[in-house]
Order: sequence, then C-alpha cells, then structure tokens
Amino acid sequence: MEKQTDDKVAVSMVETSQASFPSLRIVSFDQGFHSPSNREALEQQLDLVAMPKKGRLSVADRERETEPGFVKARHKHSAVESAINGLENFGLDLCPDHGIHGFKRYVALAVLARNIHRLGVVVRERNARAKPRVPEPQKLAA
Repeated sequence: MEKQTDDKVAVSMVETSQASFPSLRIVSFDQGFHSPSNREALEQQLDLVAMPKKGRLSVADRERETEPGFVKARHKHSAVESAINGLENFGLDLCPDHGIHGFKRYVALAVLARNIHRLGVVVRERNARAKPRVPEPQKLAA
C-alpha cells in the first residue's frame, strides 16, 4: 500500500483474499477502512462485514454495531492487533532505514525475526511436553 489509504484497498483486499480462501465469509476491519461504498460492496460479497463507522453513530449504525455477530467478529480482531504488536516488539516500532526499499527490507526482517521467535516458542513447548517430569529432591528443614 504505497501512497494509499486503508479505505481505498478494503474491497480489493477482500477480493484477493477470497481468491485464495473461497470459504472467507466474515471480515473485521478498523475504522480507517470504513466508507459507505466499501461497506455496501463488501456486504454483497460476504455474510458479515464488521467495519465500524467513523465518528458519531446513528441509531441504525449503533444497532448494526451492537449485534452479536458484529461484536464477536470485532473481538477476533484483537488477534490481528496482537500480531502487529509482536512485530513492533521485533523492530517495527521505528525504522532507521531510509526510502521505500529500506522500509520494505526492514519490514521483511521484522517478520522473519518474529516468525523465528514464534517457532522457537513452539519447539520449546513441544520439548517441555515430551520430557518426563522428574520430581525435585526435597530440602531438609534446618
């Protein structure tokens, strides 16, 4: 997304995702993706579009955004925010490189670092489950 805002890519992003994942029926977005045309176009393609409206809500918008399906989709959105936070912890909070090529390189390295860290956690957990626990020797009271 070079020189584009979120609201300009929402529909094309869903169409690309549906090409790879035809069973995609529910999406959740941030407020930055909202526009009336985006919501209308996506509601024709999907079962549920959790796209909160910017600013003050009308009665109809408030009803739509408090429906159980909408709320459930928004709660799942926190997993995306968690992944973004994980990338920030691995270097994406500040990019010292200059230019678009440096930025892309920096993003790629942060994603790689996060994935290696995640794989390490998975391997450590797997080894901990496979290793039989040996009880620690009890210390005598002095």
